[in-house]
Amino acid sequence: MKVAPAAVGVSFLLVLLTWLLLSGLNMNSVRYDRQSQALAEFGRSERGITREVLTSRAGLSRNYDGLVRMVDAYDSALTRLREAAGSDREEAAAIDVLAVRAQRQEVLVEQFKSKNALLQNSLAYFSLFGERLAASEDKSLVAGTSALAAAMLHLTLNTSDATAQDVKARLQDLARLQTPTGEIDSIRAIIAHGQLLYRLLPEVDAMLRTLVEDSSVREQDNLHALITKRQLAARSAARQNRLLQYATSLLLLGGLVYFGMLLRARAIALRRRAAFEHIIADISMRFIDSRHDEIAGDVERALEQLAGYIGADRAYFASRAGAAASTYRWSREGVGFAEGWPERVFDLVPRIDRDGADIIYIPKVKPSHPYDTANLLASAGVRGWLCITAPAGQPRAAVLGFDAVRADALTQWAEFALFRMAFDAIRNAVDRVRLEQEKERLQATLQQARRMETIGTFASGIAHNFNNIVGAILGYAEMADADVKAGSRSAANLAEIRRAGERARELIGQILTFGRRGKVRRERISIEALAAETAALLGASLPSHVKFVITEIEETATVWGEPAQLQQVILNLCNNAAQAMQEPGLIELSIGTREILQPLRIRRTELAPGRFTVISVSDPGPGMDAATLERIFEPFFTSRADGHGLGLATVREIVEQHGGAIGVDSAPGAGARFEVWLPAGGPAEPIAAPRAPDLALRGSGETVLVLQPDRKRLMRYEEVLAALGYEPVGFTGLTEAEEACRTERGRFDLALVCHVPGGSSLLLAASLHAAAPDLPIILTSPSTHDLAAPLLAASGVTELVHQPLLSAELAAALARCLAAPPAGERIPRIASAR
Repeated sequence: MKVAPAAVGVSFLLVLLTWLLLSGLNMNSVRYDRQSQALAEFGRSERGITREVLTSRAGLSRNYDGLVRMVDAYDSALTRLREAAGSDREEAAAIDVLAVRAQRQEVLVEQFKSKNALLQNSLAYFSLFGERLAASEDKSLVAGTSALAAAMLHLTLNTSDATAQDVKARLQDLARLQTPTGEIDSIRAIIAHGQLLYRLLPEVDAMLRTLVEDSSVREQDNLHALITKRQLAARSAARQNRLLQYATSLLLLGGLVYFGMLLRARAIALRRRAAFEHIIADISMRFIDSRHDEIAGDVERALEQLAGYIGADRAYFASRAGAAASTYRWSREGVGFAEGWPERVFDLVPRIDRDGADIIYIPKVKPSHPYDTANLLASAGVRGWLCITAPAGQPRAAVLGFDAVRADALTQWAEFALFRMAFDAIRNAVDRVRLEQEKERLQATLQQARRMETIGTFASGIAHNFNNIVGAILGYAEMADADVKAGSRSAANLAEIRRAGERARELIGQILTFGRRGKVRRERISIEALAAETAALLGASLPSHVKFVITEIEETATVWGEPAQLQQVILNLCNNAAQAMQEPGLIELSIGTREILQPLRIRRTELAPGRFTVISVSDPGPGMDAATLERIFEPFFTSRADGHGLGLATVREIVEQHGGAIGVDSAPGAGARFEVWLPAGGPAEPIAAPRAPDLALRGSGETVLVLQPDRKRLMRYEEVLAALGYEPVGFTGLTEAEEACRTERGRFDLALVCHVPGGSSLLLAASLHAAAPDLPIILTSPSTHDLAAPLLAASGVTELVHQPLLSAELAAALARCLAAPPAGERIPRIASAR
């Protein structure tokens, strides 16, 4: 089996060498020589014909014997050319062109012979009669004859129209002369021959010009060039074939060298690929053990390795989902990043025509016009660019980019597709760390929710006994009021006791708001009046070394809210400041209004643009460090031995329930300043209903699947969702909900699974998640004690809200779910439950 291919190869080489040998013998050289000689004879004959014609026209030749010999030689040379051409079609076509011209020349020669004979005869007679008339005694006749002779002589030299018209005019002048009777015959004869010459001279000269012009050597030159080309080609082919005989003998050696080099190039490419895959493996192994606090350094080291592999000056990995973005950078020493780079890559990539490819490689960035997209790269200092993007359809945008800031710095390499592996390794590592961080956040949120629930339970437990005590105080106060004189000091004191008791009863509800959010009665409140009442209460409760003063207040400042809760906010802040002051000092309260035009973030809350009333409480106490400031609003966190850690936590709950935010500014030894931002109410606004969710949290017609076995509750929840701007689709059974998810994929934007008394709503959520893995799920539950973050995530739960449902809390949870990425890239989020 191995001998047959070798035998075929050897046979092919033998045939090739034989053909080259035969091709190297120039067998057509004699034929080409004969053709060259015949063509030269043809040219000489043609030139001889032209010479004889010119001689005859000048009257120097008495006969046409020489012209006849030239024509015979002309035909003989053409015949030899045809014989030598053989079957060569191109040469035969060129010879046919010469034959046509030769035939045309011979016809003209015959015509010239007849016309020229008549011309010469007429010239002789014209001269004879001209000499006779010139000897006449009539001076006018002699003058006319001389003028005609001169014009005729001019015509023989120049047969133009002007000269011919001059001869014609002289003939007419001579014919009009009054001549003696004896000269009439001579005049008639010279006029007749003059008229004949007037016609013949232009005709003969036209034939002569045609013969001369038609004797162009262009066709001969073309045929001669063709013959020379063939002869030279044959000689060159013979030489080349002799060289090819030698070259063919080296063919096998050259083939062996080529295949050897090809194998070597393949081996180099494999080693390069293996080295790159080793780098990827090293990066992946490093990412396996990376903690979330180490991922930034590991990604930067990976970018450095990859950039060094292709000679890039800058490298970066950036990902973005909605407003959340993360960027990792690396650059060579002395090379920086332009402002906004690489964040602008996300806006640049869609503008590049890449035919659906995920890898963009631009070795040289050269903008072709002022509006070229490459200008954006050039403005960032990019001279060469390699960018790997997330595949189309991915919910989270991500890019892995490499920049060259020096011309031709980016290595040209055909294996750029391998960088997809690097992109996937880095993205998976970043996503894993992000998921771990989100898991920690979920666990912290769930723990916070459980703390809030514990506080709510604790508050509910003490509410009854506290109400009994307050009721007894109010009862005995009324009894004592019956025994005192109206308008006396004791009556005034009892009135203050009753007012304080009523406020204490209201405070019971305020304590409960810390554990659970309830509906509150909102009204327009004058902050000036609220501050004055609060000052009266503080006057009797503050320590003697602490003074309280209102430094600044806007009389027109108003807010929408529940008076008792907002008064509790001011009381708690002032009492907290007083407890922090160990030395005499002054607590300052100021109230003003501010207008913000852009969204403003205050700690964990982002305020929308609008008009706000700001309540500031300042104290000259010892201040707080950064660690304390970070945890100051956490429930049960306190820096005092006798503190319970509920005051500031309650303040934040009330403020956020009113749609506001609270911030603090403090430093060790510099005191503290708390600022409460509350949405301002207009002075002419009527008393409003309970505050609806912010417009920013309202839906835009998104479809929400609602799973609630109780049909009455289902209808109520559907009304709530419709009021929030969503399109609810309710189901009382799990089977119908699962079937709708399977048959109408993409119909629902998210799902709301409601609590089932005596059952497990978490199992319902898990079953619905199995039917629609990409569907975000909000779970309602009255308790979070048995719910762990891993269990919620495994069941597909994205948000957890308290039941019974409140519009504000539900609206916030729905907005967070819609703002989160789809399931492929989504990180579960659990809302704080009470």
